[in-house]
Amino acid sequence: MGVKFRRQHPVEGYIADFYCLEARVIVELDGGGHADALQVRHDAERTLALERAGNRVLRFWNTDVVQNVEGVLETILAAVRPPSP
Repeated sequence: MGVKFRRQHPVEGYIADFYCLEARVIVELDGGGHADALQVRHDAERTLALERAGNRVLRFWNTDVVQNVEGVLETILAAVRPPSP
């Protein structure tokens, strides 16, 4: 992808699953526990805090990664690429 991701990296008081400092992109991989109503609310608040700090947060279900890894990678690549002129 041309950029480096750090695994389990602290960002704004949270631990990001994967963080690209250069592009300020956070990738979160969510398992079934993230479908719980309380966890959904917590994840939304967390995402908002991270975005307010200037990051872009991408969330994927674990099943998406397993069943559609190419689509997930394409989405991540589009997020880390600088915009075309």
